Amino acid sequence: MKLINMEIDGVAVKAREGQTILEAAKQVGINIPTLCYNEETEHLGGCRICSVNIERNGRKTIVTSCSYPAEDGLKVKTRSPEIDKMRKTIIELAAVGSGPNVAGDFFSLALDYKADLKRFSSLVNQEQNNCILCGLCVNRCKEATYEGVIGFVGRGVNKKVVKFPEKAQTCLTCNYCYPVCPTGRIAPGGVDPPFPTVDDVLSGRK
Repeated sequence: MKLINMEIDGVAVKAREGQTILEAAKQVGINIPTLCYNEETEHLGGCRICSVNIERNGRKTIVTSCSYPAEDGLKVKTRSPEIDKMRKTIIELAAVGSGPNVAGDFFSLALDYKADLKRFSSLVNQEQNNCILCGLCVNRCKEATYEGVIGFVGRGVNKKVVKFPEKAQTCLTCNYCYPVCPTGRIAPGGVDPPFPTVDDVLSGRK
């Protein structure tokens, strides 16, 4: 297998062909924060918190490390004032629906980047429920059930994770989505999903 020579935070890294920047960084112990990424699920690349600075042939740009492939001669910086500011804002925006009392990995990330979890909450009239809309539970549910007991409806500030009650019986024995939730929104033990039903959301009751 072809090896790719690149540099991450000044460290020479030999990545395998087909690896992403994120995967290459992980193998040498360099941490890049993620929200919508899990190595066992499809890579969404949607939250952009894993963004990094890259330079190649004198050209610099910002890319999402979970989806950008490792390349020969690539120089990567995982932290910079620009990247840190971007991540802090992403965390604060994600907290609009979750509320300031969120737990788990997301709370630890907020502390690392000194994010104000209340910054945007007062600007949006939205129920706070410890959900940051990362999509990991939705992806895991599709993998487990092939049709999805939970899914997304709406867009922007109206976007929500909902459950389809006619399928929710599966959850009593599944519990496949619990381990990937970064906020503690989903409890362990096989329970009815803690999300409003699609009918309640579409009718405006939730």
